[in-house]
Formats: sequence, C-alpha cells, structure tokens
Amino acid sequence: MNALHSARLAETFQRALGDILARVAVLAPASTPPPTAIAVAYSGGLDSSALLQLTHAAASQQGLRLFAFHIHHGLSPNADSWQAHCAATCERLGITFEARRIQLDTRSQSGTEEAARLLRYAALGALCRAHQVPLLLTAHHQDDQAETVLLQLLRGSGVAGLSGMDQANHAPDLLGDAQLLMGRPLLEVARPTLEDFVRAQKISHIEDESNADQRYARNALRHAVMPVIEGLFPGFAARFARTAMHAQSAQRLLIDMAAQDLALCLEGERLALSRLRQFGAERIDNLLRYWFGTRGVRMPSTAWLHELRTQLLEAKPDAQLCVTHADCELRRHRDYVMLCAKSTIDPELVDPQQFSWQGEDVLHFPHFGGRLHFVAAEEGVDAAWLQNQLLTIHYRSGGERLKLAANRPTKSLKHLCQALDIPSWERRTMIIVESASQILYAAQIGMDCGAFSAFDALDAPRIRLDWQAD
Repeated sequence: MNALHSARLAETFQRALGDILARVAVLAPASTPPPTAIAVAYSGGLDSSALLQLTHAAASQQGLRLFAFHIHHGLSPNADSWQAHCAATCERLGITFEARRIQLDTRSQSGTEEAARLLRYAALGALCRAHQVPLLLTAHHQDDQAETVLLQLLRGSGVAGLSGMDQANHAPDLLGDAQLLMGRPLLEVARPTLEDFVRAQKISHIEDESNADQRYARNALRHAVMPVIEGLFPGFAARFARTAMHAQSAQRLLIDMAAQDLALCLEGERLALSRLRQFGAERIDNLLRYWFGTRGVRMPSTAWLHELRTQLLEAKPDAQLCVTHADCELRRHRDYVMLCAKSTIDPELVDPQQFSWQGEDVLHFPHFGGRLHFVAAEEGVDAAWLQNQLLTIHYRSGGERLKLAANRPTKSLKHLCQALDIPSWERRTMIIVESASQILYAAQIGMDCGAFSAFDALDAPRIRLDWQAD
C-alpha cells in the first residue's frame, strides 16, 4: 500500500469516526459535554491492530484520550502471550491499556462461539463503565458485514436481520449499559485494504488459531464459502454491504410505521384489539415486534407470532386467553391485550403468613412476591391500634367482602373486581391483609372503612396500606 492509499484509508476512517462522534453528541443529554475519551476493543489480531493504529492517530489529532481494552478468554494456550503483546504495543504507543479475564463455560447451550461473544461484550461494557468511556470502537469491516448478511440470509431472517451491523448503535443487551455507544468506523473498508495497511505500516499483530476452525459458522463461511462466491462474483462483499444499507433504510421505515401504529393502538400499557384489527397481518406483526422491543422482550419466531395474532383476533370474547413467551405472557382481557410478567408463584401453594407492624414504612413478603407499604393518610386505621394487632397476609380465597366508604354498601370482592375491570388472572393472586378475620385491605381495591373508626381516637395518626408487586 502506497502513501496515497494509506491517506485515503485514514480519510475514510476519520470521516466515519466523525459521524460516530456526532452520533454520540446527538444521543447524549443536552447538558452532557462532548466525549473526551474513546476505547478500542483490542484483541491483537490484524483487524483490531489496524483499528488501534488508525484511532491512535485520530485521537491524537482531536485531543481524545484513548483506551484499549483486551479480553482474555483463556481458551487458547497462547492467550497469555497475546495479552502481553497487546500490553506492550499500548505501552509503546502511550495508550491506556486494561485487560479483563473471563471464565467461559464450554457447556453453554448457546455454544462456545456465542457464549464467548456474550461474555466478551459484557466485559467490554464493564471496562467502559469503569473508565467512564461513552464510545467503544470495534474492528468490524466490510467483509464482516457481508458475512453477517449471508448468515442472516441462511437463517431465514427478515429485514432487521439483513440490515447487518449499524455504523453506530446502542447495545444494552450486550454491553449492559443503555447509554454506551458501539461504533464500527471500518464498515466501509474491505479486509484486503486493512491487510495492505498493516503490511505497509509494519504493524505487529497476533494470529488466533481458532480463526481457522471451520466448526464455527463464521469461519466456515469465511474460508469455504466466501472465496467461492468472490471467484464467481468479484466484489460481492461491497454489494452485500450495500444491500445491508438498503435493508437498514427499510427497517427504519418499518420502525417509524410501528411507532405510529403503536401510539394509535396503545392505551396505557395495553393494546386495543378494536384498533389493531384495522391493520393487515404484516402490519400487526410489525407493530407487535416493535412493542416487544420497547418492553425488552426477545424477538419471537415468525411461526409464534402468527399463532399469537391468530389467537388474539379469533378467540371468543370471553376466552381466558394466555399465550406464553420465554420472557412473558400475552393475555387478553375483553378487547385489550396485555403483556404480563410470568408468574412464578402458585397461590394455592402459599400459606397465609402472620406478622406484626412496628412502624416500618415497608415490609417485604418474598413468598407473596411484593412489598406492603404503610402510608400516613388523613383517612385510615389508627396507627397505634395497628401496631397492637396480629395481622395476616394471604391470597384471596373467595367470599371476601369489603366496604370502601361509609356511604357505600358492603360488597363482595368478586363484584368489586368486576366493577373495577380487574382481569381474572390478577384476581387469583390478589393480596388480602386482615386482623382477627376482619379484612383491612385488598390490593388493587383499597381499605375497608369499617376499621377506620372502631378503635381510634379522632386525632390519632392514620395509616393506609398499599401493595406493590416486585
């Protein structure tokens, strides 16, 4: 690589880095100053070595402090020497270096490759937080992007999968931090260009023997498939990268549409089926995927989503519909769909628990999955009387009755639940607090006013109860 080509690579890199830094500034809170530090994920391999050299030059010009973070997987007998090589390179360049060792469980159901990836990014995120670095750069390049698109195509992915990797994005699931940005300034650069750059600059780097192991999907594509495609369709990696850009544009449009559709259908935390029904199947699926994403739920398969949509739209109005997802439950109540946490408690297996209150603000009841708050109020039970009672907390068993106000009749909890439109599955796990078989409080409904004045003085401090699930 001659000086002109090196200059063009540096120019391409600095333009991409400038775009990424601008993205950091846009996404940061208004009062946050521009970033003064960036980090490179530095394995010591050819790609990350080229990235480190390019970033070092750019950071020096822009007055940015540069960190290099290395993850020691312990899988290779050469791992110690790789870490020593990276540390020595950074010391020579004046770059702050830190390594972190991770312990890989080779029995992981996700496979060694995926397990190593998840642990690596989690450790990189932790290092960024420890050094207060808002931007982590990785050495993904054009050929990596082509591999990603091909892999997603082989897996039958949709538009989101074919979008490949963004130049910059938040990855809280990987890095463990919703504010940390991951940047890929080499996505427009082909790997042969990086090889020429490393050779011309005489940059020392390590060779990871696992990169030749074709038991891993990416290595199999890289060594056995992509050379054949390149022979038949020269320059295909650049065209795959262009396809990813088109898919990214289409995905942004789908996200914009889903956000508008969700705003139309969402009432509080639930979806109105009457509004959802005005859309076609594809648009409903797009909305549901977006809704799951906003709630931190993993993306379901196409088949699961089809089954969910069918049940939601075709089940009888009075059906007690519950569709189970790995992360949650989808339930329908009347004309609404709710995304509920999966309950790990069987109320029939939890015995009533007696307790006393000694003036605490909150008492935790882990067997019932929540906390009972004791709140000072103008209307409530006498605080002194309450402290002298042996109280019982239990789940609703049926037949309970409650009087909510002096001018209102005593009614059954069943009637009150119906009047307040409390879903049937929430009634089953309703928390009851009582004293000597007298109900004081029913969660989601309120206090029994019969206990307000029977034992208290007119000027006594009063307490109301409030249940909050964990």
